Amino acid sequence: MLQGARGGTLRTGAVDVARIGGLWRVTRPWHPGLRPFLRSYVGYWEAMTSPYEARLVPTGRATLLISLAEPFTQVRRLGVPGGDSGSIGSLVVGMEDRPAICVHPGGQEAIRVEFTPLGAYRLFGMPMSELTNLAIEIRDVLGPEARVLVERLASTLDWAARFDLLDEALLDRLGFGPEPSPEVGHAWRLLSGSAGAIPIARIAAEVGWSQGYLVRRFTQQIGLAPKASARVLRFRHAVAMLNRGTASLTEISTACGFYDQAHLNREFRAIAGTTPGQMVAARRVEGALALSKRSNSSKTRPPTAR
Repeated sequence: MLQGARGGTLRTGAVDVARIGGLWRVTRPWHPGLRPFLRSYVGYWEAMTSPYEARLVPTGRATLLISLAEPFTQVRRLGVPGGDSGSIGSLVVGMEDRPAICVHPGGQEAIRVEFTPLGAYRLFGMPMSELTNLAIEIRDVLGPEARVLVERLASTLDWAARFDLLDEALLDRLGFGPEPSPEVGHAWRLLSGSAGAIPIARIAAEVGWSQGYLVRRFTQQIGLAPKASARVLRFRHAVAMLNRGTASLTEISTACGFYDQAHLNREFRAIAGTTPGQMVAARRVEGALALSKRSNSSKTRPPTAR
């Protein structure tokens, strides 16, 4: 059994269970057939049950979140008319270039899977542009069989067995999903490999498409236009440098292609709804920044109970 409120790892068969802050996290090595399409794959549950609000900031990835307990009260995309989901349980989130606020009553237990944009294109089997800046109920993207999968996962208490079930479902969908255009794949590798620094005209020339055609095909399969994707990638590069804590804001601005520190601050406010300093100081929850917690409960669930 783990001791203390932070840190520590317990090996349980094929999975690793770790207490990190207010969450228990469950991981294991990714299935080789899924590895090219994934960026994160983790199960988790709250160590202490308490309502919370959190800010979701763009990651340059698409997300599948399978809720195994209480649903979100609300997921609200800032700056998007009609961007309020209302109560929502398991959901799909497309590529984003602006923040969202999620509200949860507490007692969350979930599996969160983050995909490369083109991995999500294959998995979801639909234009990623239809999911941009949206949080959509899982059955509306993956079909009615997704509800059965969620119910099976929720009723299976063994985490290794849960991951086996989900791996099987994901591999099955990937086997029938659409193949991304090689040109779009190359364009994404160029853009992401440069952290958003390479000019779009140069990408178009390298893949052999007109700039207008690149924008249309890229947006359909990635979910964001190349220019918007570049903004998010530069933002993520800046966040990574901030988290390392080894560079000043001026140095980060220069390294990430911002004109100056004022430009960096404007981009953080537009993309994340916060400042670099506030982001560094924020407490992290799974996949988000915590905004507030309104109550606490002494109820905990050690990993031996799972």
